[in-house]
Amino acid sequence: MLDIKWIRMHQDQVKEAAHNKGVECPLDELLEVDEKKRLLHQQVDQLRTERNRASAQIAQCMAGQKKGEAEALKDQVRGWNRTLTEYEAGLAELEERFNELMLTVPNLVSPETPIGVTDADNVVRKLVGQPTSFEFVPRDHMQIGEELDLFDFPRGVKVAGSRNYYLKGMGLYLHRAVQQLALDLLSDRGFTVMDVPLMVREETLQNAGFFPAGKDQTYELQDEHKWLVGTSEGPLVSYYADEMIDLSKGPIQLAAVSNCFRKEAGSAGRDVRGLYRVHQFAKVEQVILCENDPIIAEQMLDQITQNAEDILDLLELPYRVVAVCTGDMGAKNYKQYDIETWMPSRNSYGETHSSSSLLDFQARRSGLRYRDKNGELRYCYTLNNTAVATPRILIPLLENHQQADGSIYLPAALRPYMRGLAAIPNK
Repeated sequence: MLDIKWIRMHQDQVKEAAHNKGVECPLDELLEVDEKKRLLHQQVDQLRTERNRASAQIAQCMAGQKKGEAEALKDQVRGWNRTLTEYEAGLAELEERFNELMLTVPNLVSPETPIGVTDADNVVRKLVGQPTSFEFVPRDHMQIGEELDLFDFPRGVKVAGSRNYYLKGMGLYLHRAVQQLALDLLSDRGFTVMDVPLMVREETLQNAGFFPAGKDQTYELQDEHKWLVGTSEGPLVSYYADEMIDLSKGPIQLAAVSNCFRKEAGSAGRDVRGLYRVHQFAKVEQVILCENDPIIAEQMLDQITQNAEDILDLLELPYRVVAVCTGDMGAKNYKQYDIETWMPSRNSYGETHSSSSLLDFQARRSGLRYRDKNGELRYCYTLNNTAVATPRILIPLLENHQQADGSIYLPAALRPYMRGLAAIPNK
C-alpha cells in the first residue's frame, strides 16, 4: 500500500507501474472517491462543530430561562443530527470503497527492474556452474523416483486428486534434509527460526500483499473464515503487525519452515508432470524487517539472495540469478530476483528461489512501525526470500546427481541429514 498523499502527487508513476506490471488499478476512480471522501469528511466535521456549539448554547438558554431560544436551537440540532446520520452513512460507504481501491494499487518498481511482459523478458544477472553433462542416457526425476521408490504419484492422485503425491523412504529423507540444511544455515547467520500458523485470517494475507489479487490461488476454509498459506511470508510479516518494533540493534531476521498450499489455478498444461507444480509443498522462508533506508534494503536483498545461493552451492547445483521484469513480478514487489536451477529433463533452468524487496508496501498494510534515530515514527522496509522450496528442489538434486549405476550422489553437506549416506543406492 502506498501513501494516498504520495499517490495524489505522483499519479503518472502509479499508472506507469500498474501498466508495466499488467495490474488492473482504477486510479481515476480512487482519486475521485478520495476527493469525495475528504469533502464529505470536512462537512461532517463542520456539522459536528456547529451541533456541539448549539448544544452548549441550549444549556446556557435553559439556565437563563430562555426556553423559546432553547427550543429553536433544539430543532436546529435535530435537523443537523438527521443530516449527520445521512452524511456519516455516505462517508462509511466511501471509506469502504476507498479501502477496496487502495488495495488494487501496486507497488512501484526499482529503476533497475527490466521492463517486460513474461519471464522470457527477465535478465540474467549471474551464472554459476555449467549444465550437467552425462556419459549415459539420463533419466528424469519421475523415472528416478519410481525406480528408487522415492515417491508415489498414482496413489497420491487416488487419495487427494491431481498434483498430489506421497514421498517415501529416501525421498522423504531428502525432502527433510534440504529443509534442515537451510534452517541450520540461517540460524547460524542470526535468523530467528520459527514454526508458523498455516491457517490464517484473511487480513494476514491482505496485509502481506497477497490479497486481493491472489485469492484464486489460495485455499479457503470457508467455515473457519481462514485461508491456507502458500508461504510462511504472510505469518512472518504479521508476527509484529500493529506493533512498534525495535530496529536499534539492526534488522530483524526471521525464518520459518512450513507446509504450503497452492491451487495453481490457470496453470493447466504447464509443468503438470512430476514435482514442479504441486498443490502441497514445503518452504524455508526468510523475512527481513529493516530501517526505512533504500541502501540498507539493497544490502539486505543481496544478503538473503546470497543465503539462497550458498544453499545451492552446498547442494552442488548449477544455477543462475535473473532480474525479474515488471510483467513477471508480483504487484507487491519493488525489486525481485529469481534463482533458477538447471534441470536436465527440461534442458533449461527452472525457478527454485525468489527474492523480493517491497520497501514499506507491506509495512503500511501491516502497521509495522519503528522510531528512527530522531525519534520520528517511520514504516519499516520488508524483504523476503525462498531459502529452499521442496519437493521442487528434488528435481535438480535427483537429475543432476544421478550416476551411471542408477544411484544418486549426495553432496557432502546433505549427508549428516541422510543418515551418513554418500549416495541413494540403486534398488
